[in-house]
Amino acid sequence: MLDIAIWAAGLILALAAWGSVYRIWKGPALLDRVLASDVLLSILTAALCLLMIETNSQHYIVLLVVIATVGFVGSVTVARFADNRKLPEAQPLAGRTRRRRKKRKAED
Repeated sequence: MLDIAIWAAGLILALAAWGSVYRIWKGPALLDRVLASDVLLSILTAALCLLMIETNSQHYIVLLVVIATVGFVGSVTVARFADNRKLPEAQPLAGRTRRRRKKRKAED
């Protein structure tokens, strides 16, 4: 019975991976592609968990942690990049603060 459940879950993960790869290939925007790659990493993590259940081993736990870390760091990096692109001036916060201080000193 467990074999049937693992095969069914594997089939569902394969279909989801195909949909995610399609979105990476045809995504209209960069953020769509990044989101699809993050979903693909999650699918890969779930597939590794299924493999660990099937083989009754814990050899891939370190790989699961590495994949999760890479996915998190990649998502945060792209989110920061997308957030900075929307600013009128994509400059560090320190530069904007210095300009405000210079304006206040000039007004005084």
